[in-house]
Amino acid sequence: MTAGIFGLETRPPISLDDLDSAAALQTRMDRKYVVEARTAASVLQGFGADVRVLDMLGRRSFTYDSVYFDTPALDSYLLAAHGRRRRYKIRTRTYVDSGVGFLEVKTEGARAATVKERIPYDPADSHRLTAEGLAYISETLACSIGSVPSGTLRPVIATRYRRITLYLPASGSRATIDLGVTWRKPGGPSYELDGALIIETKSGSAASALDRHLWSSGIRPSRISKFATGMAALDPTLPANRWHRTVSASLPLRTLD
Repeated sequence: MTAGIFGLETRPPISLDDLDSAAALQTRMDRKYVVEARTAASVLQGFGADVRVLDMLGRRSFTYDSVYFDTPALDSYLLAAHGRRRRYKIRTRTYVDSGVGFLEVKTEGARAATVKERIPYDPADSHRLTAEGLAYISETLACSIGSVPSGTLRPVIATRYRRITLYLPASGSRATIDLGVTWRKPGGPSYELDGALIIETKSGSAASALDRHLWSSGIRPSRISKFATGMAALDPTLPANRWHRTVSASLPLRTLD
């Protein structure tokens, strides 16, 4: 499934530099939707607002790899599962097509606003935390939420997907469409989101035109986190308070290997 399925191949392009300049949105409100693929194609084809599509060297979809880190006690996961106000995620992200990597620390605080901070990170180290990386994590968390993990951080789950990124000039916001989303725990098989995709809008406090279009089409936000929902889906013994409905009703998975 490519950008053409959604009617996006004919939309005007935007470069990465222009997108980052217009809608960096490191502090933002995220709304996520798990949508059956054919429904998503129909709804996006009918979206009449002005949209620009991230285009790099003629390509409009790009592969992302992320590795999430947590303590042996799964402190990060449990903070999210129980809806704690000051929670965090730690991950490496590799942009596979360009070979560029980052270490990212995402925190969530007042009014569910998400703040993402990151530093360049060698993709060769994507499954481990270097001394520099650990120092950055400790400093960032101490400043943003006032505490640091008490246990050793280790990789707990990895994700891969293809992403199409949209820019909505009217609101200065962006949205992403994630296709072929897969999860893998260390040493385990890969599981793919079967027949569905994830749309995520990233805006300020006000809903974007795309949010309103999705709502008018009967599509409502889902409680889904690629990290936490994936952890809960792959390990039924974990508490899944916030994602129980998503995991049980709208997260069809199939084993790839």
